[in-house]
Amino acid sequence: MVISFTGAQSTGKSTLLNECKKLNLPVTYVDEVTRYVKRTYNVPINEYAGDVTQLLILNQHLTNSFIAGDVIMDRCIIDGLVYTQWLYNNGKVSAWVHDYAWHLFGILLQKVDLIFHCSADFDLVDDGERSTDENFRNDIIASMQAKINCYCKPEQLVKLSGTIEERMQTIKQTLKQYGINPTR
Repeated sequence: MVISFTGAQSTGKSTLLNECKKLNLPVTYVDEVTRYVKRTYNVPINEYAGDVTQLLILNQHLTNSFIAGDVIMDRCIIDGLVYTQWLYNNGKVSAWVHDYAWHLFGILLQKVDLIFHCSADFDLVDDGERSTDENFRNDIIASMQAKINCYCKPEQLVKLSGTIEERMQTIKQTLKQYGINPTR
């Protein structure tokens, strides 16, 4: 089963993934794609990204799609598409990169069984890597919601809101419904 978090920056995805790790679930965890690309290749991310950054991020989503067995990912291809589309609309990535993002989205979204969509209940926090631009975040939130409404199957999507504890309760209940339980 392929499970992923999705949401704009500072919505709790990494925190929730780390909380899931504490549950000792029999799954493989895939940490943050964007930060991994930034740290590995020393490229700008978020609203400062360009063709190279987005190609590296999109290709990391493609690579992650080949992980065997049950997996929980910090981000999915929805995020890759939404950020690439914002960059394209703002003249920062080429049309062919935008087209590539749409193509991968069409392929990879079908491979995700369950998506935990994190609502923007938290203030932006400057961690030195994520964007703290409110307008950028709001654009991402609106675009992400539009993509989810249009392309995700209702049975594929679980909305997460409230505190981290409330979100974790929803996650645990959902995973239990799918037979994914702690190993101890």
